[in-house]
Amino acid sequence: MKVKRLGGAILFVALVSALGASRLAPHAADEKFPGLLNAPPTTLHFRADAGTWRSPFIYPWRRVSQLEQRYEEDRAAPVSLTWLDSGRLVISSDEAHAPLLLLGADGSGHDVFSRLLFGGRLSLGLALLAAVGSTMIGGFVGSIAGYVGGLMDDAMMRASDFILVLPAMYVVLALRSMMSLVLGSGTVFLLLTAIFAVVGSPFISRGVRAIVRTERGLDYAVAAASLGAGHVRLIARHLLPAAGGFVVVELTMLVPAFIVAEATLSYVGLGFPDTTPSWGTMLQDASSVRAFTDFPWLLSPAAAMFVAVLGLNLLLQGTGKGLQYERPM
Repeated sequence: MKVKRLGGAILFVALVSALGASRLAPHAADEKFPGLLNAPPTTLHFRADAGTWRSPFIYPWRRVSQLEQRYEEDRAAPVSLTWLDSGRLVISSDEAHAPLLLLGADGSGHDVFSRLLFGGRLSLGLALLAAVGSTMIGGFVGSIAGYVGGLMDDAMMRASDFILVLPAMYVVLALRSMMSLVLGSGTVFLLLTAIFAVVGSPFISRGVRAIVRTERGLDYAVAAASLGAGHVRLIARHLLPAAGGFVVVELTMLVPAFIVAEATLSYVGLGFPDTTPSWGTMLQDASSVRAFTDFPWLLSPAAAMFVAVLGLNLLLQGTGKGLQYERPM
């Protein structure tokens, strides 16, 4: 139970942070600070150099080396924080001179923390919507195949097998590469959602088909049919609910798979454009060797993805169903 609560708490924090990005993020996703390229995270201080305690404050960064992009704190000019101002939870009282960069800045001067929150809204939203789409497509195909049987069953399952035998990530890459490389963010969102939903649906359809095919021969289903229940009513009210537990587990396993898939596509340039914050596009800044040694805060999207997957895993373990890592993405 404790593991389940921990997983639920992690997911709750992730979803609240993504949904409340416009309030929680100190800056807009496209706001830049040209003088703070790859600046380290801003440190919150509670004690002045004189030893007195005070409300949280920060020191502005002063660039020591432009070539090496090294910075040090200007301890002669402390800057206080402003709470609940301009529609933001907390910002610096001197944004022009000392912006609040909780996770530092990237190579373009963007606030990494703010882009991480806005990127989470996009990445998590796409993964959740695609997982729901997979559930709807897979549930429909599986229920029809299991209920009708015969040639319909064979045709639908062979189509599912064709998708299953192929490495899912390569299928996604192939489908996306067939489209134009330059697309708007909205178009990319809808396109990736549709591709992920189609590729993920066979994992649900095969399980639903097996459950429906087994349940339709049980006494309660035969009794419902003999009392005049139509085909649609029999499937929707009696057979599909029996697959509810399986569908929920598959749904929670597809979400982290789609998060990683979106990040992979954006990382290789087949996802969202560079100007659109998503966890995948943010990882492009972390692709250099220096990111691991000099700018580790640029790896925060990878950490966010790990935490999101961990939360789902703990939630499943709490219900007695651990995450099966043989998922294809």
